[in-house]
Amino acid sequence: MDNAFRKIDIDIYDEDVLDDAKQRQNAVRGALARSDVVGALNIVLENAPYGPHVEEAKTVTLQTLLTILNTTKATEIPGVIRSLSQDGQDTLMKYLYKGMAMPGWGDISGSVLLGWHEKLTEVAGTGCIVRTMTDRRTV
Repeated sequence: MDNAFRKIDIDIYDEDVLDDAKQRQNAVRGALARSDVVGALNIVLENAPYGPHVEEAKTVTLQTLLTILNTTKATEIPGVIRSLSQDGQDTLMKYLYKGMAMPGWGDISGSVLLGWHEKLTEVAGTGCIVRTMTDRRTV
């Protein structure tokens, strides 16, 4: 029996990932214009781009998420995090770590990322960190 079909990486053929990331970016802008932070976060976190051949889509998604993090008031953060599903919280943690791994932390201050990390850990617990560190899929 031939098992060669199992070695094909189908992610390299997904050309719509970048277009989807840009469409989500526009939808997030609309949600932020309506002051709907929860909706904006759900839009960006629901279908995070995974895979080795979608780096540009990952960058667009990270920039979109950083915009949300920068525009959210510190007093709103715990409520926003509570409204996310466990998968959404885990994906948010992945993006926080990715943001922290950027040289100079990109366009966002360290206090914003660390503040979100602190609030996310308070709400989701340390299990969120463990699930993020052990998941093989990276954002």
